[in-house]
Amino acid sequence: MPSKNTAPNKAANPIVSSAHLVSPDSAEMSEFEFGLIVAGNAFHRWIIHCMAAAGLKDLTPLDVLVLHHVTHRARDKRLADICFIMNIEDTHLVNYALKKLQGLGVVMSQKHGKEVTYAATDAGRGYVQRYREIRESCLIDALKADDGLNRDIGELARLLRVLSGMYDQAARAAASL
Repeated sequence: MPSKNTAPNKAANPIVSSAHLVSPDSAEMSEFEFGLIVAGNAFHRWIIHCMAAAGLKDLTPLDVLVLHHVTHRARDKRLADICFIMNIEDTHLVNYALKKLQGLGVVMSQKHGKEVTYAATDAGRGYVQRYREIRESCLIDALKADDGLNRDIGELARLLRVLSGMYDQAARAAASL
C-alpha cells in the first residue's frame, strides 16, 4: 500500500490517443493532447447544438465561432482581423464561413474604400442572444454548484494561452526544417 506522500506513477498508464508519440520526457503532453482532442470535439458538438437550439441549423463549428466574433463588441471586423484573433491561417475557410453567414442573413458586409468589413445583422444578433440564453441555462448554471471549478477554468484558460504560444513556436520551427 503506497504511503500518503507517494504520488502514483501517472506515466505508467497515460491516457493518450497515439501511444507512439508518448515521450519519456513528457507523457503529460500526450495526455494533454488527447484531452484537447476530446474536449475540442465536445466543444464543437456543443456549439453546433446550442446554435441549432437557438434557431440556426446546419452550421459548422467555424461558422458559429465566426458569427460570435463578428458580433463581438458590435464593431465591424475585417477578414484579416477575424483570422488574426481566431489564430486561423487559412483565410479562405473564414471567408467561406462569412459568405455562408451572409447568405443566411445573419452577417452583412460593407465596403470602405478597398476594405470590406463584416458585422452581424439584427437577425444575427438575435440568434447570438438566444444562444447566450441557452448557454446560460444549459452550461453556465452547471458551474454554480462548484465555485472552485470557475477558478480552475480560469487557470486552465491561462495555461491554454501559454500552450498556444508554445505550439505556434513549435509550428514555426517545424516549418523551417
